[in-house]
Amino acid sequence: MAYSAILKPSTFMNTKLYAGNGGTQSITGVGFKPDLVWTKQRTDAADHRLYDIVRGVYKQIASNTNADEESDSNTLTAFGSDGFSLGSSADANQNAKNFVSWNWKAGTSFSNNAGANGASLASTGSVNTTSGFSIISFAGASAVSTVAHGLGVAPKMIIFKNRSDADAWGVYHESIGSNAALYLNEDAGNDGTLWNNTAPTSSVFTVQNNSAVNGSGNNIIAYCFAEKQGYSKFSSYEGNGNVNGTFIYTGFKPAFVMVKPVDASDNWVMFDNKRDTFNSSTSPFNFYANTAGVETTDTGQLDFTAQGFKIRNGGNTVNRTSTFIYMSFAEEPFVASNYNAATAR
Repeated sequence: MAYSAILKPSTFMNTKLYAGNGGTQSITGVGFKPDLVWTKQRTDAADHRLYDIVRGVYKQIASNTNADEESDSNTLTAFGSDGFSLGSSADANQNAKNFVSWNWKAGTSFSNNAGANGASLASTGSVNTTSGFSIISFAGASAVSTVAHGLGVAPKMIIFKNRSDADAWGVYHESIGSNAALYLNEDAGNDGTLWNNTAPTSSVFTVQNNSAVNGSGNNIIAYCFAEKQGYSKFSSYEGNGNVNGTFIYTGFKPAFVMVKPVDASDNWVMFDNKRDTFNSSTSPFNFYANTAGVETTDTGQLDFTAQGFKIRNGGNTVNRTSTFIYMSFAEEPFVASNYNAATAR
């Protein structure tokens, strides 16, 4: 049996719930200094907000819109050793409203010059090779380009946003290949290619001359994810349209799962282990990454098990007769290198 070297996944990815106060506050209990913070108000319709250490404090982008980057000194004001600090902006700290934050750790500064390591463009960022996550910033060009990602292994999923212009969020996922793309802010299905039919390598990813991922002179941010045994999984499953749906083996008990049908117009559905703590719940508390809508309370859609997740709903968003891609991160590995085994919740 394969073991995971990451004994405590929550030191690299963790979900934190908090209540807004409309003033200033520090959110602690994340368990590490986060380098990517993704927040969403739970009780009212409001944009998703993403902040990262590479772009810096105050700078936010919204996964549900194609808008360019906004700067607001009253949003996320600091990345702390165990969380983050907030100002008075309603975007991330509206008084008396409940919020969720999904947090990832990168942490090691990264820089690669044009011409080095097979990259045609220079890039900078923050990288964590242990957990397989990097945040990469680069300036787009007017031609097919290669960019270093710093992971040392090929990423299986990359999420791109043009910071300088109103453009869609381009998504590469290994399961649909390098001749196809999805858009995080849209519910559209498989929609062409942005990657010049070239899969990422252990050193670089390739982007076409397309404004979403390589706008000439535009600043682009890329969130790159490589798969790590017992900690993360980026793959696909086939829906069957039945309440007794597919079981998806990940090799760990999930803490976070996001799924999307690739050949049909439907939402990016987000689940985590902090907002919904029981299996077969009547209120799974899911979000759609591509909409500003409130937290939904549909009939229970999936169970988190010790080895993966089980679809419990015949609905279109998670179980239409279609291929679904997913990204997932662990609460605990099924079996860690210390021989401790996970249990179902």
